[in-house]
Amino acid sequence: MEALIELCDLIALNPSQFTDKLSWICDKCPPPEYLSAGSPRVSRSQLNAVIAVARFLSKCSDFTDLRPKSVAIEFLRSVPHSFTHSFWPQPFSADFVASFFNDFIGYVSKAAESSRELAEEVSGFTGEVVLSAFSEKNSVVARAFLIALSQNFLPISSSDADKLVTCLIEQFAAPIVLNAENSSSQSNGSPTSSGAGSKSAGDDATASTASSKGSVVTNGGGHHVWRSNADQLAQNLGLNDGGFGGGSSGQQVTNFEEESVEFLERQEIAFKVIAHVLDKVAVDPALLEQARLIGKKQIQSMSAFLKIRKRDWHEQGSSLKARINTKLSVYKAAVSLTIKSLSALDSDSRSVKRLVYEAVAILIDAAEACLLSGWRKLRTCEDLFGSLLLGVAQIAIARGGQALRILLIRLKPIVLNVCAQQPETWSSNQGTMFESVTKASCQIIESCWTKERAPVDTYIMGLATSIRERNDYGEQDNQEKPAVPFVQLNVIRLFAELSVAVNKSELVDVILPLFIESLEEGDASTPSLLRLRLLDAVSRMASLGFEKSYRETVVLMTRSYLNKLSSVGSAESKTEETEATTERVETLPAGFLLIATGLTTDRLRSDFRHRLLSLCSDVGLAAESKSGRSGADFLGPLLPAVAAVCSDFDPTANVEPSVLKLFRNLWFYVALFGLAPPIQKTQATTKSVSTTLNSNGSTGAIALQAVNGPYMWNTEWSSAVNRIAQGTPPLVVSSVKWLEDELELNALHNPGSRQGSGNEKAALAQRTALSAALGGRVDVTAMTTISGVKATYLLAVAFLEIIRFSSNGGNLNGGTSMDAARSAFTCVFEYLKTPNLMPAVFQCLTAIVHRAFETAVSWMEDRVSEIGHEAEGRDSILTMHTCFLIKSLSQREDHIRDIAENLLTQLRDRFPQIKTISLQVLWDSSCLDSLLFSFHDDPSSTVINDPAWTSTVRSLYQRIVREWIIKSLSNAPCTSQGLLQDKLCKANNWQRAQPTIDVVLLLSEIRIGTGKSDNWSTQTGNIPAVLAAAAAASGANLKVSESFNLEVISSGKCNQAAATVKCNHAGEIAGMRRLYNSIGGFQSSTTPTQGFGLGAGLQRIISGAFPQQPQAEDDSFNGMLLNKFVRLLQQFVNIAEKGGEVVRSEFRETCSQATVLLLSNLSSGSKSNVEGFSQLLRLLCWCPAYISTHDAMETGVFIWTWLVSAAPQLGALVLAELVDAWLWTIDTKRGLFASEARYCGPAAKLRPHLSPGEPEPQPAIDLVEQIIAHRLWLGFLIDRFEAVRHQSVEQLLLLARMLQGTTKLPWNFSHHPAATGTFFTLMLLGLKYCSCQSQGNLQKFQIGLQLLEDRIYRAALGWFAYEPEWYDTNYTNFTQCEAQSVSLFVHYLSNVKVDAVQVGSKGSGQENGNPLADVNDLYHPVWGQMENYAVGREKRRQLLLMLCQHEADRLEVWAQPTNTKENISRPKISSDKWIEHTRTAFAVDPRIALSVASRFPTNTFVKTEVTQLVQAHIVDVRNIPEALPYFITPKAVDDNSVLLQQLPHWAPCSISQALEFLTPAYKGHPRVMAYVLRVLESYPPERVTFFMPQLVQTLRHDDGKLVEGYLLRATQRSDIFAHILIWHLQGETVPEAGKDPNSVKNAAFLELLPAVRKRIIDGFNAKALDIFNREFDFFDKVTSISGVLYPLPKEERRAGIKRELVKIELQGEDCYLPTAPNKLVTGIQVDSGIPLQSAAKVPIMITFNVVDRDGDRNDVKPQACIFKVGDDCRQDVLALQVIALLSDIFEAVGINLYLYPYGVLPTGPERGIIEVVPNTRSRSQMGETTDGGLLEIFQQDYGPVGSSSFETARQNFIVSSAGYAVASLLLQPKDRHNGNLLFDNVGRLVHIDFGFILETSPGGNMRFESAHFKLSHEMTQLLDPSGVMKSDTWIQFLRLCVKGYLAARRHMEGIITTVALMLDSGLPCFSRGDPIGNLRKRFHPEMSEREAANFMIHVCKDAYNKWTTAGYDLIQYVQQGIEK
Repeated sequence: MEALIELCDLIALNPSQFTDKLSWICDKCPPPEYLSAGSPRVSRSQLNAVIAVARFLSKCSDFTDLRPKSVAIEFLRSVPHSFTHSFWPQPFSADFVASFFNDFIGYVSKAAESSRELAEEVSGFTGEVVLSAFSEKNSVVARAFLIALSQNFLPISSSDADKLVTCLIEQFAAPIVLNAENSSSQSNGSPTSSGAGSKSAGDDATASTASSKGSVVTNGGGHHVWRSNADQLAQNLGLNDGGFGGGSSGQQVTNFEEESVEFLERQEIAFKVIAHVLDKVAVDPALLEQARLIGKKQIQSMSAFLKIRKRDWHEQGSSLKARINTKLSVYKAAVSLTIKSLSALDSDSRSVKRLVYEAVAILIDAAEACLLSGWRKLRTCEDLFGSLLLGVAQIAIARGGQALRILLIRLKPIVLNVCAQQPETWSSNQGTMFESVTKASCQIIESCWTKERAPVDTYIMGLATSIRERNDYGEQDNQEKPAVPFVQLNVIRLFAELSVAVNKSELVDVILPLFIESLEEGDASTPSLLRLRLLDAVSRMASLGFEKSYRETVVLMTRSYLNKLSSVGSAESKTEETEATTERVETLPAGFLLIATGLTTDRLRSDFRHRLLSLCSDVGLAAESKSGRSGADFLGPLLPAVAAVCSDFDPTANVEPSVLKLFRNLWFYVALFGLAPPIQKTQATTKSVSTTLNSNGSTGAIALQAVNGPYMWNTEWSSAVNRIAQGTPPLVVSSVKWLEDELELNALHNPGSRQGSGNEKAALAQRTALSAALGGRVDVTAMTTISGVKATYLLAVAFLEIIRFSSNGGNLNGGTSMDAARSAFTCVFEYLKTPNLMPAVFQCLTAIVHRAFETAVSWMEDRVSEIGHEAEGRDSILTMHTCFLIKSLSQREDHIRDIAENLLTQLRDRFPQIKTISLQVLWDSSCLDSLLFSFHDDPSSTVINDPAWTSTVRSLYQRIVREWIIKSLSNAPCTSQGLLQDKLCKANNWQRAQPTIDVVLLLSEIRIGTGKSDNWSTQTGNIPAVLAAAAAASGANLKVSESFNLEVISSGKCNQAAATVKCNHAGEIAGMRRLYNSIGGFQSSTTPTQGFGLGAGLQRIISGAFPQQPQAEDDSFNGMLLNKFVRLLQQFVNIAEKGGEVVRSEFRETCSQATVLLLSNLSSGSKSNVEGFSQLLRLLCWCPAYISTHDAMETGVFIWTWLVSAAPQLGALVLAELVDAWLWTIDTKRGLFASEARYCGPAAKLRPHLSPGEPEPQPAIDLVEQIIAHRLWLGFLIDRFEAVRHQSVEQLLLLARMLQGTTKLPWNFSHHPAATGTFFTLMLLGLKYCSCQSQGNLQKFQIGLQLLEDRIYRAALGWFAYEPEWYDTNYTNFTQCEAQSVSLFVHYLSNVKVDAVQVGSKGSGQENGNPLADVNDLYHPVWGQMENYAVGREKRRQLLLMLCQHEADRLEVWAQPTNTKENISRPKISSDKWIEHTRTAFAVDPRIALSVASRFPTNTFVKTEVTQLVQAHIVDVRNIPEALPYFITPKAVDDNSVLLQQLPHWAPCSISQALEFLTPAYKGHPRVMAYVLRVLESYPPERVTFFMPQLVQTLRHDDGKLVEGYLLRATQRSDIFAHILIWHLQGETVPEAGKDPNSVKNAAFLELLPAVRKRIIDGFNAKALDIFNREFDFFDKVTSISGVLYPLPKEERRAGIKRELVKIELQGEDCYLPTAPNKLVTGIQVDSGIPLQSAAKVPIMITFNVVDRDGDRNDVKPQACIFKVGDDCRQDVLALQVIALLSDIFEAVGINLYLYPYGVLPTGPERGIIEVVPNTRSRSQMGETTDGGLLEIFQQDYGPVGSSSFETARQNFIVSSAGYAVASLLLQPKDRHNGNLLFDNVGRLVHIDFGFILETSPGGNMRFESAHFKLSHEMTQLLDPSGVMKSDTWIQFLRLCVKGYLAARRHMEGIITTVALMLDSGLPCFSRGDPIGNLRKRFHPEMSEREAANFMIHVCKDAYNKWTTAGYDLIQYVQQGIEK
């Protein structure tokens, strides 16, 4: 319902805009035809809709749409149907129905009042509906409707009104039980019967009796009862027989009890309805007369009813009380009926007057009866009394004349009777009755003061006589002084209320003289309660501001206060009465305060201020000499009044010396008497306050305690002193030299005082107090030249100036704007301008300035937690002070400039608690304006022609500006640059004056650097993400410029260019607006409608981007552009979602123009098109997130910075949208949160060969691009966090929402290594945010922040649950940024306070101030079951720190691979610590422990502990393939370990890891074999094909035929797998007899191969067999050509090839190249056959036409293949397998290294097919055409050195040479002559022919080629033009080699397993030495990353032009003729 009501109110603001919403609500209402049906039933939602429509009509009754009116009218017409229960939704309550009708009738009634048409329609059927309701006597619903109607009646027609009134009179005009005799009878009784009767009446007999008795005075031995006014009045009126409850006849009780309560309730409603009808329409005069008579008779019966005593009723208890209340309500309704009927009589005839007089008398009688009734305590009786008095007053005022006189005559005794009640025992009814008589009297006096003055004067004077009555009995001898009659006290109160309510000077002039006369000469001239009441009354009258009464009263009160002061200490005062003390301490000070608060005119306030300050001076001087008394008791009570009268005093205005002297005197005595609040923070426990006279004691002790506390006096006085300080001018003036003139100061001491200048002891005490007040900045010994009185004066100055800041931060009175003039520093600095001061005095004054500054800082620290308007006020005060200090830099006095600079520097650096707040002053526009322009705006700079001074001040300003802006850029560079651009925009539009040039040049010079100073890592500007965002905010393009440039960002060129761009876009929008205006676009008939949401309440922004402020905002123009920009931005989103590329320039231009439009609308204050602008703002925030490219995000950061800088009020809105968008990227798994397996980087690309997991297609989107976009985004968010962390809790909570959503379970972070830096930057933001839990503004969220911190720790540790990876990008310095990001996180984490946790000797821990410290042995929502939270937290922190340090070191090596310097030495970790780390990691996540072991592979402590943990928790790690080596070991196989039983449940591992378990060491254990085969079968056979040579070799040890079974099953699933397997089976070479030591086993293996081949072929179905036959037959024919050519001469062989090729026919379209199954053969190029040279049989090269299997069949490409016969190709296959794995690794890691693993396939014994590397020629062939080296050849082919084509070729050579350098290091290929080195047509190097690898080499393994890879002289000429290994290209080559080697080491085990499985194959490379062991050694697993990098650098340098390389080329040239 609340939401519907809010929607309704929203629609009412702009109905035409939300017609669809209004129509929707109307549709929810019950249809009229349904309501008119037989038995309708409505739902609760329908009723809510009806209420909403009625509410809308009450707000917009003139709305043109008729449907809402129709809905309300039809429902109102159908109300009679609702009187049955079946109408309402079940279940329903009476309260619900009553609430519904109250709201509905109220809304419709209000709507009818403002809509004549609606009123006419409703009036047509109101009578019928009301009559039907009255006819339903037993319906609860009808009664609820009538009650609602009696409160808000509906319009009714005259005819229906007559019918309704007639009907109600007939039903409810009950017979009157009162007869004439009863109403006028009197009976006499004794005074005692009065008490008895009263005691028995009502609910509280005691209170009733007390309130009806008079004052009792003991006289002699008897009692004399003074009859109260109420008793006497009752006796005179004949309303009792000497008591209130005179004997009532039983018949009267019976008659009253015959009326049922239900009837009375309906009668009350009927009377109210009749009264409403009489008020709305004119009824028949006869009916009007009947209504009047009914009311009259009811009121006449009231007296008899009220006289009945409680005991006379037959009913008792609650039923009686209910009857009484109901009957009184009926009487109240009858009163209203009577008044309405009389008001309807328009005639002024004698008969009407008679009726009026009679009514006045009857109503007064009834009021008197209420006052004297025993039921008067009931609330209904109180209300009845009030309605009687107000009703009779209304009649009398309207008629005037005799009626008024009758009323006033009869009203006076009632007023006196009410006033006669004892105030202290007033119950609620007496208070209400007093308010009623007061209100009635006020109405009468206000209305009749001018036209009926005489009776009013008589009435007032009659009441006033009660005040002046003398108590003659008090003059008798031996009589005690009687108490003041209550009637006097209350009449005084009544007059005071009347004076304030009527607020007429004439009335005050009548009453005030009576009061003053009584105070000066009458009973009130001596202390008494009467005097106190009179003083209170006169002060209230004086506060009205009538000059005569004000002056008389103030003089009287001032004289009275001084008189009371003078009497203190006299002999008479020893027995001083309580009233005298009360008068001095409470009444008179309260009166002064009331006057100070009430006066409004400046003249009277100024006069009263002067009088009050003079009184304080007189009081201080008089009190200072009071022996044994404290002056605080005399001066203190006056302070609240002084504070009030000074509240609007401007201390910076020109103050008259006399007033200034009075202020000085006041503060002198405040300091002397210790009335100021303590100004030191360290205070003792506050003692009880004092409001009485205390002994003076030691003056020095008082002063010292005033400084240090605790406060000794009333806390109200302390608050008053604080407020006085804001309105006190500086206590110094040049015309009166108080600082030097001690005679002037000594006059402040009373001659009789001991505090004069001659009292050295007192002077020392004052100096001591002054030193304490200055915080010890000035020692007491340095004040010896300062006299006691001057010390007191300086102490007063210290109090004043410090209190200015401690009370409200230093904001002075006198203005609403917080500019520099309102800063309290304007007062503090005034003292420093006094010339020729004594050194000691100047030192004290300087100390006062610093103490005031520290107090201001402390005040801001205490308000760090404030939010909303309080935070805005705090920041405004800070800005105000800073602006003043900046302006003070241009003062001529050197010492003032020095102090101002010192304070500004402290504000920037010294106070960490307000560090960010202090930076706000720079980000505040007004403050930056002050910094940049205040020197040029300073009037003194234009008046004084002093070049030296001008130069000094200008240099000072420039230095301050530079330091502050650099500081700001280091902490929030985006925000700072946005503001700087704003200022540059403003500068661009100024005239080119000198100040403008200075500013622009200054801003252009400022740069932000990242030099590593002591606190470099703590600066936000050093976070790479923030730096990148800052570059984007400055308008830089990261693609064009140096991406993530860590060296420098210029805030001059970039920001000036960005400012120009902003100005240009602003000009475009302004130009369009002017054009639109020029063609008449602004001539729109529509008027702007009031908006809501974003537009409502936004203040005018300060933006220099608008050359001219638009004169008018046109809705249609804004709407046109809004639609355009919204449409364009949505188009960009659609393009991105469809995979298209968003044009950067177009997107940036659109966003910029949209931003200008949005800001221009804000600056104009327009509230139109709010919904459209809200959508535009949302799109500007969301579009970069949708597009998710770094270009789009750069634009986003630029736009967001622009928005929050130009319109800070949009900060929370922008951040809210960004947080929503950020969380959306989590839900949609984008960028940093792309957690799907295919997004995991290298690991995903290496599946399943080297990484476990199903291979998945790679996404089309560039994940790294999205991650970089997230990094930019995150940098902006960190910048905003730094900008608002101490300022806006709203924005902090938004960031908390983002962090909570980011770290929620399950984690959605990408595992891509390119996300490392971004991830840890996000974690850094999280930890920084959690550190805010100590801030005041987030202290109440401490537990939540602690849990968030735990989640951040858990997420950070979770990053290490995966194997360490590398990744490289094309972005410059990307890797360096990654390393620095992690290093910053490490630095922050290592500096987290660890002293909060103390770990005891037994491992127990305690944490101070942590709400979770005591959580032991409980389940933690993040960590699970905990033994000790504090200890566990520290262990996890240390583990995280260790892992992050290792990651930072890794990334540092990756970023700077050629930096041979070792990292900073890390502390050595003990074995126990390693074990603790491992256990902690395993407890958090077992994968983290495995990652620790992977990161430290040679750490035996970790490996042993991980092994134990895995085996102990084997079930918990079954989903982690990496855990396999820790329990599948040869020993476990030998022991048949029970752990192997878990293998059936284990997650699949990678193929290479699975194949490792097929080696002989694992002996074919059934469980291990079953797992391996399950892993292999889990992957597609085509993926396993890569390892076919290894699988064939495993058949040697396949005793259980398990591998064979897998192979046969796989052949059924894949034809290609079957074909490749058959070719490899055929390719196994038959060894020569006697050459194989394992000949028996090898023979069995060779015998197995044909059998397996046969079983495969036998398993083919018909289709598979056909494919097999065609494929194998085709390539067998091609291969057999070699045998045909062998007998032919060489010159005939090419022709022979052609003849044979012509014979071969290609059958089918599914024939493919065996070396590349993805290439389908479409034909043979018969002319391409070439015979090749070889020592063996004739190899041939044939070119096929091929197409991609899944590509375009028309895209035919040539592919040449070499068919060898007589050569074993299996070793080439192995080498190229390793090269292929390395190529995949390099590609996955993103390293730009080139390898070409061309295809090789053995197709039979010593037969095979080898792919030809396309577009290549060997180095030997290249040498045949030129005599030069590679450098010359490259210049010949690609152009001169330095040309684009040459450098591109050189780059290709570098990346390929580096790739093969890494491959050569591992494989150790020899025979690297120039015939085995190919170069393609773009300059890339390719190695071929791997006949000698690993441990073999030509020449009988003489290993002549000692270099790890070939790097000949001609190659170094290309790689290193310098020739001394210093060139950039050589460094690049080294970097690539190192990175390639590091990446290969990461997958060492997979590569080694691939080679090791071929160990028994009989390949030559395994024929000698330890090839596998040496291969592992070349990986150097024992080395750290830096050591491995240095090793690779050494390898490269060793190979550099090594002589053995050149020597081998020479040998090959000599022996083979191969060109060198």
